[in-house]
Amino acid sequence: MRGSQALLLSVTLGVALFTAELRAEMYQCTEADGAVIFTNTPARGGCRLLGGRRERFPAAVTTADPSQFDSLIQNSSERYGVDPALVRAVVKAESNFNQSARSPKGAQGLMQLMPDTARLYNIANAYDPTENIEGGVQHLRLLLDRYRGDLRLALAAYNAGIQAVEKYGGIPPFAETREYVKRVLNFHERYSQNSQLAVVQQSH
Repeated sequence: MRGSQALLLSVTLGVALFTAELRAEMYQCTEADGAVIFTNTPARGGCRLLGGRRERFPAAVTTADPSQFDSLIQNSSERYGVDPALVRAVVKAESNFNQSARSPKGAQGLMQLMPDTARLYNIANAYDPTENIEGGVQHLRLLLDRYRGDLRLALAAYNAGIQAVEKYGGIPPFAETREYVKRVLNFHERYSQNSQLAVVQQSH
């Protein structure tokens, strides 16, 4: 009996530990260029788990090649009149191009669509890159129209919600949202410069 009880206890503890490791957690990672990324699936070790701890086990790689989403981003951007560099910047900040990303609050996929947002744009599977980018770009279009092209307000609303932006009459006084807007704008500038460089190179 003691052997059976010990085996049962061992299995129970193993399942508990495995379940604990699977729960949604958010990490803060600093890249080589100083960019700060927030993700629930860090691409490497050494990222700081928000709350003061570090991950105990190596995390899965987010994606082998972010450029695999370029055509999806380009197509949706053209369809809704949104700068593809902005879409790439949002994807980078939201999920680091991890199509399986899920936040502790339930945001899903590349552009971290909340379930209500996904339903708004008739997205059946938020983890499908095509559907996710389509919904995310439509939402960016809505926000850009609402705030008359003001990128800062549109990004603040993408992160904190329209109600928060309306309540505070601008970017909400949330450290996360302020950092998010700054980060996406930095990524946007970088992707815009890369795109312009590519155009110049192709013209020669």
